[in-house]
Amino acid sequence: MAQEVLLMDNVPNLGSEGDIVTVADGYARNYLLPKDLAAPVTEATRRRLVKLQAQRAVLRAEQKKESQAVADRLKQASCTIAVKAGEDQKLYGSVSTADIADALNQQGIEIDRHAVILENPIKELGCYDITVKLPHDVTATIKVWVVEE
Repeated sequence: MAQEVLLMDNVPNLGSEGDIVTVADGYARNYLLPKDLAAPVTEATRRRLVKLQAQRAVLRAEQKKESQAVADRLKQASCTIAVKAGEDQKLYGSVSTADIADALNQQGIEIDRHAVILENPIKELGCYDITVKLPHDVTATIKVWVVEE
């Protein structure tokens, strides 16, 4: 049998918050309902969903404001990474996203290494513009100086 449920949150490969979907009874009973990802379609759950959406909108606005504040700090920041280099300004290793994140964390700007966007690791000395992608589609560009140790 199938059952109609109102999604209370985004569920991958099923739907987004507020959608009414038809799912198998077992999937609804054993997964969606216990995890509060969905609720039976009633007027009370519709009211609960509206209240939940309003709370989430306020939370998202606060988080976006925090991300924007970090982006403003990043725009003013630059970091210098000293590495060993050989002839022709080639590095013996490379500068990765983790190295850049560590350099920023030492300056008091807490970011995750996954937020730093590098197409390829840096393998030469020089100055690079690096993009940092923060939550809520906020991005910032920082200058990274790779200098010889």
